[in-house]
Amino acid sequence: MPQTQGLSPDLEPMSTPAPEWMPAQCGLTYPGWVQRKAVTLCKRDQKRGGSGNIQQYRLAIHEAVVASEGRDHWTGESLDWELIGTYDNKEAAAGKGAHKKQYEMLPTIDHRTNQPEADFVICAWRTNDAKHDMTPDELLTFCNAVIVHSPNWLTTN
Repeated sequence: MPQTQGLSPDLEPMSTPAPEWMPAQCGLTYPGWVQRKAVTLCKRDQKRGGSGNIQQYRLAIHEAVVASEGRDHWTGESLDWELIGTYDNKEAAAGKGAHKKQYEMLPTIDHRTNQPEADFVICAWRTNDAKHDMTPDELLTFCNAVIVHSPNWLTTN
């Protein structure tokens, strides 16, 4: 067993087992996915003035996944957890929009607000792409505007 005493909190091992509701084949992929996302998001947020560490981000991501029960926080849709860890940037560049559509229900980590802190929800890539940096209130205002204006551009049959 590796010695962990005295390690920085960012380097101490942390168990992030896949939630029981997650498909069994995701169990091996999930801990590494959480770790990679924690590192990426923590570094990005630190560049934006955030002060969290990787351990805090790992815990916050894991807690958001567990709380999601496998669904998109913003839409309630079921997410395709079997897609985690499968996205390939080279394939995406070659496949363009068609490739992106294959991953629209890929679970992603979204900041609950637009602040650089470890406060996350889980949503589909499609949802995260549409929401971008909007706050929850801004997202609702935007969605309502689309709904109100939709009779002007929807075609009727």
